[in-house]
Amino acid sequence: MNAILQSDAERVCRAVDFRRLDGATVLITGATGLIGTGLLASLCLARRSGATVRIIAQHRSEVPDQVARIVSEHDVRLLRMDLSDPASLTLLPACDIALHCAGYAQPALFTAEPVATIHVNTTATDAILRALARGGRFLFLSSTEVYSGQPKSPLLEDDIGTTNPLHPRSGYIEGKRCGEAICNAYRQRGVSAKSARVSVTYGPGTRGGDMRALNMFIEKALCTGAIRMLDAGTAIRTYCYVSDTVEMLWRIALDGTQPVYNVGGRSSATFAELAHRIGALLNAPVEVPAVDAHVSGAPADVRIDTARYEQEFGAKSFVSLDDGLRATIDWQRTLYAGSSRG
Repeated sequence: MNAILQSDAERVCRAVDFRRLDGATVLITGATGLIGTGLLASLCLARRSGATVRIIAQHRSEVPDQVARIVSEHDVRLLRMDLSDPASLTLLPACDIALHCAGYAQPALFTAEPVATIHVNTTATDAILRALARGGRFLFLSSTEVYSGQPKSPLLEDDIGTTNPLHPRSGYIEGKRCGEAICNAYRQRGVSAKSARVSVTYGPGTRGGDMRALNMFIEKALCTGAIRMLDAGTAIRTYCYVSDTVEMLWRIALDGTQPVYNVGGRSSATFAELAHRIGALLNAPVEVPAVDAHVSGAPADVRIDTARYEQEFGAKSFVSLDDGLRATIDWQRTLYAGSSRG
């Protein structure tokens, strides 16, 4: 396993008691994505430390090197399947615990593929819940995008957004809302189905060419020596390092009692502030235009309240933004080693 991914997985394993999974079959969808990779790495490390669990890792596209190395070192069943294709869902295997992480987390992708985005969050969510063994547990990765249009900040789990189906990001927003509704419908039948509204997660585990702002800033600094922003970068986001997100998700999946939780960190920054932090770490100048041109439909301020999680699981210590950025930069150096100038 890559040393950076292993270090993050070890941090998760120190915080989560994976013995709860002994004898279980665990399905992780979207296992090659950022969060899915973190979940897979921590579960594999826990199994190597004594937890007896069968692992099924669903993926749609080619398996990246970092996941291929994890799979080669551990007995993981790879399941290549397009969850946006309803016909393929009949092939879903039975499982005791499912963490549904599949989907298009990058705005450029989910706005380009709205129909597939809706299917992954709705049709596939229902199909996985149907494949769940009696007494099983299910965790749906929702998003803070469900709060879109809500001017309040910070946002609580009882809040909801005000956008309509004509919104340019509605495929993602409404897909996540409907996925949560499906979970709650099964919950009324006695199924342990929960939703986690995940805020911006970053860190090691991405592929090259990732189009999320934080990764693009690092790529530009490494490959061109400068960060040239497209707008004034006034939108605010709260960032959560991937091992913190993964730890919170495992705890919710295994022991959460509430139907929905906010999952996120403590580090809030505008895009411009984030670019300057990355620029300082890589000694790369940052060019910020005066024009403020938000991406169509993107929320201006996303800050969430995680008190519900902390009331149930206790106060959490988070990886600082600067430490998380350093680890992410180290990771992306390996992705762009041939063209890195940092």
